[in-house]
Amino acid sequence: MSFLNDTPEQTTRQRILDAAIKVFSTKGYHDTKVDEIVAESQTSKGAVYFHFPSKQRIFLALVDEFAGLLERKLMAAIEQEPDGVRRVNAALQMGLQTFGSYRNLAKIFLVQAVGLGQAFEQKRLQILDRFARVIKGYLDQAVEEGDIPPLDTEVAAYAWIGAINEVVIRWVHTGSPEPERVLPTLRTMLLRSIGVSEARIRQLNDAHDPA
Repeated sequence: MSFLNDTPEQTTRQRILDAAIKVFSTKGYHDTKVDEIVAESQTSKGAVYFHFPSKQRIFLALVDEFAGLLERKLMAAIEQEPDGVRRVNAALQMGLQTFGSYRNLAKIFLVQAVGLGQAFEQKRLQILDRFARVIKGYLDQAVEEGDIPPLDTEVAAYAWIGAINEVVIRWVHTGSPEPERVLPTLRTMLLRSIGVSEARIRQLNDAHDPA
């Protein structure tokens, strides 16, 4: 996950984060030692501690990195769609695609951050709240446009987050069901839950699923 035109310090920081993804996703947070991240990144302990004062800071930086990546991809997908229902659908599709493409980061964010203490839980909940607000905003737009009936969009958004979270966590743990398999059924269930018509759901499925 490196970026073009990075400075040497930015490159070193990214090498450390890339190494931490591999080590954390394999060994878990508690069993990971900073020395293992140093070795995997082919840097030095001084370099690691220059960028990250503790193992906790490395882990939280990875959570932020995944959240930023997911948000950028969601926004790019949503901006191409003309209405609220299509934007909510685009967010769902891109979210699952991103989890599928970055499974190790998804594991750190959704699985390993749970139960590690208040700092980790607050960070995880802040990020989930941020994405729930994004979904709520486009549900509100869909209500205003008459695409779905009036409903409590805040509750609906958190229900969506919960459903997505459960199926992705299972996939991260077991490898099944894959995001590609999940998407058609999850899309249909979630859109039905907010009152999208069956004709509109079929239209979206036909537009996004291969024949």
